[in-house]
Amino acid sequence: MCITIIVEGKNDKSRLRRLLTEDITILCTFGSLNTERLESLKKQADSSDIFLFTDNDSSGKKIRAILRDTFPDAEQIYTRKGYAGVEGTPDEYLILQLEKAGLEAYINYPLPDPALSNKLD
Repeated sequence: MCITIIVEGKNDKSRLRRLLTEDITILCTFGSLNTERLESLKKQADSSDIFLFTDNDSSGKKIRAILRDTFPDAEQIYTRKGYAGVEGTPDEYLILQLEKAGLEAYINYPLPDPALSNKLD
């Protein structure tokens, strides 16, 4: 199964890349969409299962609406209002959202902090 996540910007992509295996393709809208960019995204995504993960601000909602029309079968992943977009969302919350989307098999879970485990002993 091929999986593609579409995000707004390169910082969002970098943030998710750290948390996901290389099996997942991450594509960017680069903050704007036109016919050429949409066609490029469709071509790159090909027959993948598509997930849309845009910011929870007015720009992100506008981009998500356009992407939803282009990829009507796409799964939606959301970040919480108040976070500075996908790139500003804490890893723990991103992981939770990726798990809710059924992508746990593709998550690179961070190793536990040994300093924290020593405090618990």
